[in-house]
Amino acid sequence: MTTIAHWIDGKAHPGTSGRVGDVTNPATGKVTAQVAFAGPEEIEAAVAGAKKASTDWAQTSVSARTQVVFRFRELLNSRKEELAAIITAEHGKVHSDALGEVARGQEVVEFACGIPHLLKGGNSPQVSTGVDVKSIRQPLGVVGIISPFNFPAMVPMWFFPIAIAAGNAVVLKPSEKDPSAAIWMAELWREAGLPDGVFTVLQGDKVAVDGLLDHPDVASISFVGSTPIAEYVYERASRAGKRVQALGGAKNHMVVLPDADLDLAADAAVSAGYGSAGERCMAISVVVAVGDTGDTLVQKIVERTDTLQIGDGAHDTDMGPLVTKVHRDKVASYVDAGEAEGATLVVDGREVDAAGAADGFWLGPTLFDHVTPTMSVYTDEIFGPVLSVVRADTYQEALDLVNANKYGNGTAIFTSNGGAARAFEQDVQVGMIGVNVPIPVPMAYYSFGGWKASLFGDTHAHGTEGVHFFTRGKVVTTRWPDPATAGGLELAFPKNS
Repeated sequence: MTTIAHWIDGKAHPGTSGRVGDVTNPATGKVTAQVAFAGPEEIEAAVAGAKKASTDWAQTSVSARTQVVFRFRELLNSRKEELAAIITAEHGKVHSDALGEVARGQEVVEFACGIPHLLKGGNSPQVSTGVDVKSIRQPLGVVGIISPFNFPAMVPMWFFPIAIAAGNAVVLKPSEKDPSAAIWMAELWREAGLPDGVFTVLQGDKVAVDGLLDHPDVASISFVGSTPIAEYVYERASRAGKRVQALGGAKNHMVVLPDADLDLAADAAVSAGYGSAGERCMAISVVVAVGDTGDTLVQKIVERTDTLQIGDGAHDTDMGPLVTKVHRDKVASYVDAGEAEGATLVVDGREVDAAGAADGFWLGPTLFDHVTPTMSVYTDEIFGPVLSVVRADTYQEALDLVNANKYGNGTAIFTSNGGAARAFEQDVQVGMIGVNVPIPVPMAYYSFGGWKASLFGDTHAHGTEGVHFFTRGKVVTTRWPDPATAGGLELAFPKNS
């Protein structure tokens, strides 16, 4: 059985803790490898190696750092099929979706190639007589990234290209469910010329997570995952004096007004609800049908759901399995609960006939109608292919429903009315909004992140906020007085003159 190792000081590190976890192919249910779990020795070695490397890397010229990032971009472009295949084999998403994941992560790599411009400071000469002021930005040192299973390549790439280009050393803790993508990217960084220790992979479970949260030499933590864990990460790392951006869960609503193109809305609901088997923090999980749109919209969603092919993501199919059997069973339990609570089960994914091994972690598209806000299929983040339709009489009722939800990650409105769309943009209490766009993930030069229980900390991922997160500002005030006139005591508070 192959053991997936850590990556420390530019090479594979097998680890000494003796603890491992199983890695499975979700389409077959078979264990394909084991991954080493870090103990105290691996945690210390990973952070120490990164700390040592961070000093020289911070002193490396911005131009030289950018050249390495650009070479990483070129290598990733030429070998993206390899990475996509790894993602499909360990996560289960279909190959085209895995390629899309790589492409969206690559956008942040390309954004980081412009880091020289993004690191520019300011300069204000003669702010007072003979006094100049300038600002500069400097790297933090060692930064930790803790990423989830659903995007083993894209989510780490939300953070590490900018962190590395800005002069930091990165310690990445990937999900133990699909750890190989991180090692593949580490090898690609080495091929691109990144010095040993600047990119480190620490495999493991909660021991590794807590090790990064507590270690005094880790300056910041970037996290993506469920809201309870995001809150835990934020509180524990903040107590340790770290800078933290912790992105949590979601319950994303798609509001469909009576004047919307219902065919477009149905296409969007199916694509955004069932793509990647619903294992996306930006997936649409609630459709709010306003006015008399509900019956027609549900019918159109069912028609499209019936055409979906479920099977092994390595082959020609529309939707793959869920990531683990435990997660599959948890999602299926919500289907049971929805029925018991009185929602109308329109499409039952528990009865799916998947094109794959019988022991794969299969759950097909599931559709509930007449869901109410008190039902668990509405209140909880299910993170699976379960779509709920809620009926609302008016636009205001739909808006109030979205705003009352504890999450505020993403939302969408489908309408042909520009005034309604503009009002929604202004009034909805959510961080990312789509107008006739179901999954409003911003481009890399804008920042990604939600509001309310979907974000802990005040900094979103990538974009300008990402650059500021991975750097610290300094302000330098200088005066070069004329020796002939310098000197003299002045105890009063300094003032401009």
